[in-house]
Amino acid sequence: MIFKDYYKILGFETNKVSAEEIKLKYREQAKKYHPDLNENQNYSEDRFKDINEAYRILSNPSSRRKYDRQWNTNIGRRKNREENKDNMKQSDSVFGEIINMFFGAKKEKREKKPKIREIKIKGENIETAIDVSIEEAFFGVNKKISLRAIDGKMKTFTVKIPAGIRNNEKIRLVGQGKKGENGAKNGDLLIRINILNSKNFRLQGRTLYTDLKITPWEAALGSRIAISTIDGEETVYINQGIQSGEKIRLSQKGYQDGKGGRGDLIAEVKIVVPKNLSQDEIKLYEKLKEVSTFNPR
Repeated sequence: MIFKDYYKILGFETNKVSAEEIKLKYREQAKKYHPDLNENQNYSEDRFKDINEAYRILSNPSSRRKYDRQWNTNIGRRKNREENKDNMKQSDSVFGEIINMFFGAKKEKREKKPKIREIKIKGENIETAIDVSIEEAFFGVNKKISLRAIDGKMKTFTVKIPAGIRNNEKIRLVGQGKKGENGAKNGDLLIRINILNSKNFRLQGRTLYTDLKITPWEAALGSRIAISTIDGEETVYINQGIQSGEKIRLSQKGYQDGKGGRGDLIAEVKIVVPKNLSQDEIKLYEKLKEVSTFNPR
């Protein structure tokens, strides 16, 4: 697990800081990396999350004490060793100068610089979103997207969208995020899938909705009608006297449920009256008007 240096995230080099200093640094960093102020930098949102996470831990005395124990183990002890080595070098230097004053200078030995173990920090994730149609999401598709990388250059990715993916589900491209520090792994590219309703279908969860348009005589007399599903065609029976707004449910003809099954398809009846009538049709409607006793009001 990569250890996060919350003090470094807020801009400190040590944990010897006051609660007021933490609050001031948090406000400064939050303003600098707020996503609304960094629209052209896709990584600002993840950076902003890290800043909020750091402040949440360090602003609470109890969680800060627990975190400081981890910080001392991972970072503080190394800093102390480095400081002690620097102090020893200074002491040796002063002592050496005194010896040289009385006994003459000795041949200096070349000192090896201590090797400092740098903390590996994984690169930040980058998040974006792409739109797909219901049909593309249902059957699966390969989509190409172009994003501006950290270096400012455009980069094209091919994203394989699996059949039956859920709305707002994220696809992870490992290692395509911000570059890691000190040899750590790069962050990932997270692509959120936004499923758009189509002309024929609307999606809610695993249920598909569609409009079933019928004529007045089909509604009055009843009929068998072919209805288009997302992957074929089904015949449904229209009951005599069906009304606009009534719904017909087709089981297992909806969206994929991720378990090998499917949701339902719900067809909402819409009775459509013709706008342009022939003379024969006008005569028939006038005749119906004369003989019918039906009054919906």
